[in-house]
Amino acid sequence: MRFVDEVSLHLIAGHGGPGAVSYRREAHVPLGGPDGGKGGKGGDIYLESDPAIPTLLDLKSQRIFRAGNGSRGGGSRSAGKGGADLTLRVPVGTIVTDEKTGEVLLDITEPGVRVCIAKGGIGGRGNSSFVTATRRAPDFAQQGVAGEEIRVSLSLKVMADVGLVGLPNAGKSTLITRISASKAIVADYPFTTLTPNLGVVPSGLLGSYVVADIPGLVEGAHEGAGLGHQFLRHVERCTLLVHVVSVVGETEPLEALLAVENELHQYASELAGRPRILVANKLDLLPRKERETAMEGLRGWANERNIPFLPMSCITGEGVKSFQRKLEQAVAQFKAPRAFEPYDPMAS
Repeated sequence: MRFVDEVSLHLIAGHGGPGAVSYRREAHVPLGGPDGGKGGKGGDIYLESDPAIPTLLDLKSQRIFRAGNGSRGGGSRSAGKGGADLTLRVPVGTIVTDEKTGEVLLDITEPGVRVCIAKGGIGGRGNSSFVTATRRAPDFAQQGVAGEEIRVSLSLKVMADVGLVGLPNAGKSTLITRISASKAIVADYPFTTLTPNLGVVPSGLLGSYVVADIPGLVEGAHEGAGLGHQFLRHVERCTLLVHVVSVVGETEPLEALLAVENELHQYASELAGRPRILVANKLDLLPRKERETAMEGLRGWANERNIPFLPMSCITGEGVKSFQRKLEQAVAQFKAPRAFEPYDPMAS
């Protein structure tokens, strides 16, 4: 399935139906009288969050959505039928912005939320509504009111408990396939991941939790480099960050770590204080005698900040189980912290 996280929509609610001009013809009522009914109300347009929908793909191919129009009123003061409402299902984590004003209209962060985004117009009154003492047989009726029309932008920020961040080719996709049933593409070249991958991790403490593999960040990502804005906004929803650093490659491990941390801070300063775990990955590519030297800078950085530091190899599985235990404990502690006790990522 394609991952689509931005769409623009033109929403048109249903128009109210016109009122009727009608006169009753009844036996024993020689003069009759106006009996035109009002038109039906136009349909509303709703947005409803559905946790079963992972992306905005279903809304990508069609840009204009219309609710049903109300029907014309009838004789005998009968009202016209109301127009059909239209419900558009969106993923949890969808932000709705008015394209004209730039105002954020909705930020949907819970499943099952249903909000009316465009109201249908009311039906026009029939001629029976305009009878007065001096106007006994009005020959006119109201037209229905037009429904609301709005152009909106929908953007998705994935809702995940854990976000995997790091430079391209750090091994994030391999890690998410190790700990979940995700089918993320894995290859030995940068930018194999171009959109976030979500994986559900089974948990004895929580039942399960969601991990997001955020595509590789590059220097200047906070300014949009390397599709940085599209990548970084998905980090904002994550309650815990796992920074994955490769201990081998063209960039020194500590330099790689600091580059991504700087981009997170520049994009949104509150991300600097987000709970995190530091992972030194790809140990299998280093001789054992060289590992400690390669990880020295990373370990020192983590120790200074009281951040859990876990070396591993996603390929061989070395250290993966220890990482899963620590990650599960951290997510459980963060999602259900004890009263008046701050989050401690080093707690066992």
